[in-house]
Amino acid sequence: MPLNSEILQKAKSLGFSDRQIAHLTGKTEDDIRGLRKKLKLVPSYRLVDTCAAEFEAYTPYYYSTYDCGDDEVKKNSARKVMILGGGPNRIGQGIEFDYCCVHAAFALKEDGFETLMVNSNPETVSTDYDTSDKLFFEPLTLEDVLHIYEREECWGAIAQFGGQTPLNLALGLQKNGVNIIGTSPQSIEIAEDRKLFAAMLDKLKIPQPPNGIAINEPEALAVAKKLTYPILVRPSFVLGGRAMQIVYSDADLSHYMKFAVEASPERPVLVDKFLEDATEVDVDCIADVGHYKNPNRGAIVIGGMLEHIEFAGVHSGDAAMVLPPHTLSKKVIATIREFTHAMARELKVIGLMNVQYAIKGEKVFVLEVNPRASRTVPFVSKAIGIPLAKLAAKVMAGKTLKQLKFTKEIWPKYWAVKESVFPFNRFHGQDILLSPEMRSTGEVMGLDAELGIAYAKSQMAANSSLPLAGKIFISVSDSHKSQVAAVAKKFSDLGFELAATSGTAAVLEDAGLKVQRTRKLLEGRPNVIDLLKNKEIQLVINTPSGAAPRGDEIKIRTTAVYTGTPIMTTLSSAQAAALGIEALKKSGYDVKTVQEFH
Repeated sequence: MPLNSEILQKAKSLGFSDRQIAHLTGKTEDDIRGLRKKLKLVPSYRLVDTCAAEFEAYTPYYYSTYDCGDDEVKKNSARKVMILGGGPNRIGQGIEFDYCCVHAAFALKEDGFETLMVNSNPETVSTDYDTSDKLFFEPLTLEDVLHIYEREECWGAIAQFGGQTPLNLALGLQKNGVNIIGTSPQSIEIAEDRKLFAAMLDKLKIPQPPNGIAINEPEALAVAKKLTYPILVRPSFVLGGRAMQIVYSDADLSHYMKFAVEASPERPVLVDKFLEDATEVDVDCIADVGHYKNPNRGAIVIGGMLEHIEFAGVHSGDAAMVLPPHTLSKKVIATIREFTHAMARELKVIGLMNVQYAIKGEKVFVLEVNPRASRTVPFVSKAIGIPLAKLAAKVMAGKTLKQLKFTKEIWPKYWAVKESVFPFNRFHGQDILLSPEMRSTGEVMGLDAELGIAYAKSQMAANSSLPLAGKIFISVSDSHKSQVAAVAKKFSDLGFELAATSGTAAVLEDAGLKVQRTRKLLEGRPNVIDLLKNKEIQLVINTPSGAAPRGDEIKIRTTAVYTGTPIMTTLSSAQAAALGIEALKKSGYDVKTVQEFH
């Protein structure tokens, strides 16, 4: 059946997208869009009646329809910027990106632009009635965004503040005539495409972990053999580290390639050598170098360097972080700064850029670069007292950092600790171990002049408060047994009693520490689960035994969550907890507003 005006009108009225129609008719999405435009078949926009017909509604909430020719969007001559939101909130893409979109709307309004917000999630601040000049409740698809852009005759569009969802649309929008302001989609593609990214780092002489790509199981196994285990595998263009995994054997890798991902030449699997016990660092910076033909001109300012408390391998959205870095040498910090500036100039960044580094000894490796807003931007902005997203929006619209009077890096004289909030108590039986796949649903900030107190405040806000006395249960993997005695001694010196199962207990006793031996789950009762339920344990330190945690480990960790017992699953977080407890016992803590710190 030929696709005529009547059939196409009926299909659009029933909600079929251009892509669906193209799939059903053997055509391309561009073919269908071209046919619609030829037939003058475009949607009209209706005002949402926010007053339930009691009064006339003026609030500019719009939705598209093909069922009515009347259009209620009032046209004007203002210069318009469209801001693409993040769509539905979910783990990996949530309120942090909404924060950036909201600040972009506020900033551009200050500079005289009319702001159009496109987002399909009513549970966000970006969709509040007073955030933007016009709000379009529309899906974040190429078709729907193009309709609005063309209907409103926008000057430009921001695709870099809503996370991965709008970012994936950037190239398609640009090809259809949309002025994507800020860092170009081509630069974003260099950062996202593994081969282009590796070529850029080679050119700049910046090291990255050994890596490869695979489009099928044999290729993945070949790359793994070359790199040696452990390796980190992930699909390309992922959101929130979804389907990202640390793999320790051929069997695990084969299972991953068969069941976890659908690899193809267009969507290869990325394979990296995993740097065990490396320190990870997140860097957020803002730049205006893309405004100049000479990339050596323009300014690049690092907003914040956040050192992860957990070792590399935990998703940056889940990791506890410290700003400024607390263990890195001056040489490493200088190298991070040098690499960040070099990449921002090479990518001709206009606006925000996030870089993730791994530090092994004194060597700095680049893990990934995102020339866009990141989920740490709100935290960094609040920690240093500078609205980075607002400044970035103004830079993207044409201003320079010199005009905005932000040209010097701010190094706080206090500590800001980010801790993540997890929904584990809602999911019974779910192991709480952190991994490269993001699982947190929120975050908190602890601020103080003393690092230990700042960390303790973050724990009070995110989890259970750190105990000042009582008994600590310790059970660590064989790989951590050489380091556990030093951590346990710290807690013992703070007055805590120590309890452990036989393996860890033997190590602690050899170090001269007094330990209460507790039964493993299979050795009878009372065991550690009973002690947790009876509130006889005030803190748990439990590191995983390997790629596949044992069942009793999972029971210990989940019971700690259900009983509200603080639990540390890495020795680095246990050390931070000891530091926090020591500071609390020594001087307590006071409460100040963020503004007082600034």
